[in-house]
Amino acid sequence: MNRVEQPLALDGGPPVRTTPMTSGKRWGFEELREVLDVFESGKLFRFGGEKVPAFEQAFAETFGVRHAVASTSGTAAIHIAIGMVNPDPGDEIIVAPITDGGSVVPILYQGALPVFADSDPETFNVDPAEIERRITSRTRAILVVHLLGNPCDMEAVMEIGGRFNLPIIEDCSQAHGAEYRGRLCGTIGDIGCFSLQASKHITTGEGGMTITNRDDYGERGALFMDKGWTRQPGWGPRTYAFLAPNYRMPEIVGAVGCAQIRKLASIVDRRNHNGDLLNSLITDVPGVHPQTVLAGCKHTYWSWALTVNPEAPFDADTFASALSAEGIGAGAHYIGEPIFLCMDAVCKKITLGESQFPFSYPGAAPVEYNEDTCPRTRDLLQRWVSLGISEFQTEPDIEDMAIALRKVSLGLHKRAQRS
Repeated sequence: MNRVEQPLALDGGPPVRTTPMTSGKRWGFEELREVLDVFESGKLFRFGGEKVPAFEQAFAETFGVRHAVASTSGTAAIHIAIGMVNPDPGDEIIVAPITDGGSVVPILYQGALPVFADSDPETFNVDPAEIERRITSRTRAILVVHLLGNPCDMEAVMEIGGRFNLPIIEDCSQAHGAEYRGRLCGTIGDIGCFSLQASKHITTGEGGMTITNRDDYGERGALFMDKGWTRQPGWGPRTYAFLAPNYRMPEIVGAVGCAQIRKLASIVDRRNHNGDLLNSLITDVPGVHPQTVLAGCKHTYWSWALTVNPEAPFDADTFASALSAEGIGAGAHYIGEPIFLCMDAVCKKITLGESQFPFSYPGAAPVEYNEDTCPRTRDLLQRWVSLGISEFQTEPDIEDMAIALRKVSLGLHKRAQRS
């Protein structure tokens, strides 16, 4: 009896996998050497140091853009992007409903209102048709999220942005090195934002990067990162051009980034290979549907995900539990609910004191966030199952994942037929 035909581990059968997946260290001597340079220089501050500017330059060169602004987190990177766009209080920014709070908090802090466009149940990304449906006279920008490393339909998004004269911000926090028809995600819209948090393709522990080819955005972003400080040479009178936070990346963080950026291409190529291989091995597995990748696109698999078909005789929780029992770690529902139902700052408008700003700003359109706001997204998340994937996994690891997926699907179908 082959492994697929054996009883499910949930039912007492032998699991597909009894050893951990192949793993590895994501940093080593290369990062340490760069950090030692900082200590040897005696310069820990980004202004006067060399590592953060070098990291910004290397990042810009890697992505083929003119401007890169390093910051303290992916949330900061998106806040810098919103600061570049410079919305008025009460303006609206359209954003994806499956994301981290870091895509939403910067919108609120700049006095704008997040407006959520529903998801495409095939790609799991925001649906361009839903973006267009949400545009109003107060819309100031569109923020798309390349979810899990899967490129959005950028041709359609850019057409909408051009027709309505709206800047496009790409949240690439999970999509380092992803490509849309030969172009790197983050370089197609007006602004690209990257997280360097510990779970991302490349990491500095915490950190962010905001990129653009627009000189006006690049100049404003560099100021926005540094309190709006114009930093005239010398220690003369200070001038601050506008209200802005302090998101300066420290030199030690930049040093780690200098080493990490050199590894990006090999990391994303390996993740793409593993994720695409897994997709190819389960094309005929019944009852489930992997995340669709648009033609001509390169998915870089921050995570690998599927949905359980509505007609399947099992749900996402059962499927994920059965996979985990087979030694293949899996989780159901990803973030659980659309992000606006996860954040009291949005659904309950708990923001600054008792003000409910920016929702209470005079002239702001009334918005509500409830279970009917993005119905396709809620359904998608209910049927969602995620599996971990990394650049360290071998082809036998991926083959075991595929065997387990097939075994669980067939086993749960047999269970349903017996009951």
